[in-house]
Amino acid sequence: MEILSCSSASCCNFINLRGASVHKSSRSSQPKLPDSRKRILCARIDCKLGSSGYSNLDHFSTKNHGQHEGSRSLPAFERFSNVHPKALGDTYDGYVLGGKEGLGDSSERRDVITRILIPGLPDDSNDDSGARISSCFWEWKPKLTVHYEKAGSENVNSPSVLFLPGFGVGSFHYEKQLKDLGHDFRVWAVDFLGQGMSLPCEDPAPQSREELDSERKDFSWGFGDETEPWANELVYSIDLWRDQVRYFIEQVIGEPVYIVGNSLGGFVALYFAAYNPQLVKGVTLLNATPFWGFLPNPLRSPSLARIFPWAGTFPLPAFVRKLTEFVWQKISDPKSIGEVLKQVYADHSTKVDKVFSRILETTQHPAAAASLASIMFAPQGQLSFNEALSRCRMSNVPVCLMYGKEDPWVKPVWGLQVKRQLPEAPYYQISPAGHCPHDEVPEVVNYLLRGWIGNLESKGSVALPLLDDPENVQYGTTRDLEFVREGSRKSVKSTSVGEHFHGTFLEVTEETQLVTVTVPIFLHMSTSWKERF
Repeated sequence: MEILSCSSASCCNFINLRGASVHKSSRSSQPKLPDSRKRILCARIDCKLGSSGYSNLDHFSTKNHGQHEGSRSLPAFERFSNVHPKALGDTYDGYVLGGKEGLGDSSERRDVITRILIPGLPDDSNDDSGARISSCFWEWKPKLTVHYEKAGSENVNSPSVLFLPGFGVGSFHYEKQLKDLGHDFRVWAVDFLGQGMSLPCEDPAPQSREELDSERKDFSWGFGDETEPWANELVYSIDLWRDQVRYFIEQVIGEPVYIVGNSLGGFVALYFAAYNPQLVKGVTLLNATPFWGFLPNPLRSPSLARIFPWAGTFPLPAFVRKLTEFVWQKISDPKSIGEVLKQVYADHSTKVDKVFSRILETTQHPAAAASLASIMFAPQGQLSFNEALSRCRMSNVPVCLMYGKEDPWVKPVWGLQVKRQLPEAPYYQISPAGHCPHDEVPEVVNYLLRGWIGNLESKGSVALPLLDDPENVQYGTTRDLEFVREGSRKSVKSTSVGEHFHGTFLEVTEETQLVTVTVPIFLHMSTSWKERF
């Protein structure tokens, strides 16, 4: 592993977390550390208050293997107040470099910079293909079979994490998480019914022979006049997906989970947690859509719902069939799919060939068009996004927010509104990243997820990622993160400006491949700013 240069520091502390040899540095030399791809380098440099030394800290941390206990520090560790608290975690494998802290005024503390080398993704070329992913099917109800992927099944004493996909994709969109996080956790990603590989295996509304011979043969499934008994009440709604997730956790996973959702998956994650807090250890929202559905919910607004005679059930009405045929020809076209991906991925160097091919493959399923019609005309949920958020807050469900700044659909302002309602929730804005930060910058998202889960599992004794020092809230901090992708190094900067920090600023320069992540700790918004929302 190459050491990050820190030219502004006179000297610093090197702390070996795993007993490997570390040599003390001087002004003209750098410490020699064993080479390892998964090493994490954390460097804290104080330009005004430098010192030098090193110590093996293995005997200062311990792990409680109870289900709800995590790593904790022993009293002897208190004198190492400048060490990144993530070092206390038993699964942490890296190096922390630090200078003195707790001295000097605020101007001195603003000179403190932390640089962290975070792990890259598993590299197939180096015989490190990551955790093995299994593709599975689970029959929830007759004719309703759910596809899911899993990894890390051997991690029996580790937390369980469930990923929920956005609209139009499936579990494949989280394979970068499963391969990486499957080393440390038990990880699942599920396809919602009506999407991905969870489309029906039989026709819910078969057409007559005459209809099959007509021009509608390409949209054969779901376009008939009579519904099969198993599909009489089938509608691909937010409430169906809520129930699907509940039974999947109860029958397949078998224990409460950390649930992570992107876009539509974020809405479902929050909606599910609002109804089933006993099954949720925490929710992470990745550019979560703040609304879903156009038609009124019949339980919430029965009078209004009666105005609309059809709400996503089978068979499709004649006018919906014609509309679906027209729309489907447009959106299933490969060129249209490519244009959408170009919109939602801010970094166009991101490889999306696999995502493109999997989406295209789904569009070729005979039930895909009718399923889309059911999804688009399904009623809204019984709770709005904000109502679900309030329920989660009352139930003390932990929430973490990660938003790509360049999302053209779900702007980060939506995440900031959640932050206003949940001021204790960590909020991370990432750039360059669009609607799918987990696929564009998986290194950063995986690093943040590991740290957030570690914080909750340790009941706070392991600090939140990038927010390790409580005094950062008062004085602010600047952090540099760096990771390697396909042999190219990318730098990530995280900056907060204390209590008066009103937002986040993230940018990338193509020349330097600089990725900036700014962590807003508090959003003390002015009245005029609040009134805009």
